[in-house]
Amino acid sequence: MSEATGELPDGPRKLVEQLESLLNPVAEELRRANDAREAALPACRKVIQLSGRSIKSVHRLEADRAAELADEAQAALLEAHGALQPFPALYHAGFLHDAEKEYVEARTVARLVAGEAPQSAAELGVLPQSWMKGLAEAASEMRRHLLDRLRAGELDRGEELLGVMDDIYDVLMTVDFPDAITSGLRRSLDALRAVLERSRGDVTTTVLQTRLQLALENASSDPA
Repeated sequence: MSEATGELPDGPRKLVEQLESLLNPVAEELRRANDAREAALPACRKVIQLSGRSIKSVHRLEADRAAELADEAQAALLEAHGALQPFPALYHAGFLHDAEKEYVEARTVARLVAGEAPQSAAELGVLPQSWMKGLAEAASEMRRHLLDRLRAGELDRGEELLGVMDDIYDVLMTVDFPDAITSGLRRSLDALRAVLERSRGDVTTTVLQTRLQLALENASSDPA
């Protein structure tokens, strides 16, 4: 059809030309979106890798190295955000959410180990869904540090960490929205609940064993 009359243009060639004129800007927009995706994907992979290494450094009690790696992850995440910001459909794609979640986990684990409160989603510059899932996974990750403290004989610290994990679980459980809104938070909380139960059992067993050992030592030291 012609633009003026709504009728088909004269001859197939004019129709092709008209279709091409309509397609060209669409194809250009898709090309730009694909370029943005190709730039963001490796940046997101870098965020995930650096965040994982940062968490390992936290568990090794290498706080400075953990912070350095988390800063590098933040820079890569900002790069991904910048590439995807003009394309909402890509910005809300799963691969960016996964990177944000891992970054939140790295920052949160470091702060919890240091005895500090987690940062907010706004402070970390991530979507609310990514923040909640990252917080839940950070609580699960704290089990490793809890067990390390129990092995070191730091029972009070172990009980304190268990309380932190419990608090995070209790607060996140108040988020009562469908998974389509929370990006699958419920699955993360189910996994955290299982980790909590195992951790509670470990703390209880260690405390009882320690009390028994002290009782035996006190009994053997009493004069007959």
